[in-house]
Amino acid sequence: MRLYHNPLSSNARRVLLLASHLGLKFDEVLIDFASDDDRRRLLEVNICGKVPALEDEGFALWESCAIMQYVADKAGAEELYPKELKARADINRWMFFGAQHFSPAIGILTWEYLWKKLVTGQDPDPVEIAKGEHFVHEHAAVLDKHLATRQWLSGDQLTLADFAVAAPMMYVNRAKIPVQAYPHLLAWAERVQQLPAWRNTEAPWPF
Repeated sequence: MRLYHNPLSSNARRVLLLASHLGLKFDEVLIDFASDDDRRRLLEVNICGKVPALEDEGFALWESCAIMQYVADKAGAEELYPKELKARADINRWMFFGAQHFSPAIGILTWEYLWKKLVTGQDPDPVEIAKGEHFVHEHAAVLDKHLATRQWLSGDQLTLADFAVAAPMMYVNRAKIPVQAYPHLLAWAERVQQLPAWRNTEAPWPF
């Protein structure tokens, strides 16, 4: 399997976390978004032009959570993505929550604090920062309440849901993500970050 990714992408981090946990090795293609050639190459496998993207025996797949599900099924990793209908639906629910709500909220702040100046030369917009913080609080409160009585997001053990939702928290400090008031969320994030897969997929900050 060939994975197109950039180590600074939290979406790509989801897939890398899973692969590291399972001991899988991809043929990795690192995408530099400052390179026209790299962007063209990526568009050949993902019409959206985003990372991650996966190629497997002529099959091209994009969207990080879809890639995670595909890789887990191909590897037979039922401990992370069980086939039982309700267990799988619950994992999917939290993966979708992360992709639709929690990650986009964090994304507003990572753009404003980390990437905007580099890409556009513009300073952070206080209105956008306030919007991002509002959404982070809204969704962090949901996670904190859910995690008050459990160790992991779905069921009683680590699943794809934990990797999917935790990955965007790689920028909690640098992007000033306001989660300090959510102790159960922070304790869960610490459990994920103590896993070897998290440490093995840490990327050095280049700026």
